[in-house]
Amino acid sequence: MNTFPISSLVVPDEHKPLLIAGPCLIENRAMAMETAEELQRISLENGVSFIFKGSYRKANRTSGTSFSGIGDTEALEVLAEIRQRYNMPVITDVHESKDVTLAARYVDVLQIPAFLCRQTELLVAAGESGLPVNIKKGQFMAPEDMALAAAKVAQTGNSRVMLTERGSSFGYHNLVVDFRGLVKMAESGYPVLYDATHSLQLPGAGQGVSGGERQYVMPLARAAVAAGVNGLFFEVHPNPAKALSDAATQVALADFGIMVKQLLHLYRCVHALHSL
Repeated sequence: MNTFPISSLVVPDEHKPLLIAGPCLIENRAMAMETAEELQRISLENGVSFIFKGSYRKANRTSGTSFSGIGDTEALEVLAEIRQRYNMPVITDVHESKDVTLAARYVDVLQIPAFLCRQTELLVAAGESGLPVNIKKGQFMAPEDMALAAAKVAQTGNSRVMLTERGSSFGYHNLVVDFRGLVKMAESGYPVLYDATHSLQLPGAGQGVSGGERQYVMPLARAAVAAGVNGLFFEVHPNPAKALSDAATQVALADFGIMVKQLLHLYRCVHALHSL
């Protein structure tokens, strides 16, 4: 398995999962800071580290009238402030090659959205930034084919790549997670994460927004840990009902600490089995 640093973190880490968490979108500074402060508290309480996530701009909303951001530079400056204030690495999405140069000035990790995981120019630009790159598996992609997406980044000389499962299209307005895919992607030699919230979206099923089935977040997250993932990805929000994107699947910030505690215990149990 390819091992590499992200700031002070080592990926993968057999003692604790990599945890990526934060709001879907930087809606405003106050909400982002509230989320980061709670993640820091959870981190100190449980001996785990987070990469704070937040999109600085949403380019793939269901409706053209949906909120897409507060402004690129303003949102990226919020992410940079979180990195400095809470000593927490930050990650954001990039949608076009030209976005990479701007975003890379502010963040520690670049993320390729699932819809764009085959975009060669974008993957190469992300690789050339020198930053670690998290590639979300497209809903239309076979898991073994994600090794080819990773290779596009690696050909730039940047092998700091992670692959993230977020469900496969299963008819209209539905996703399903095939847990065999986690094992197949791991055969690529790159760390594999499971996106526990996007995997439960019902794309386009909410009258102009995506619906979702948040009640299944923990059962599927536990299944992913048992299957051997190296990390987990969550969208969390202080008040999901009022979130300006992904309201149906974001986890309530107040509930997140106990979820982390349970998943960390399971992760350690799974890795203890490997040593028997």
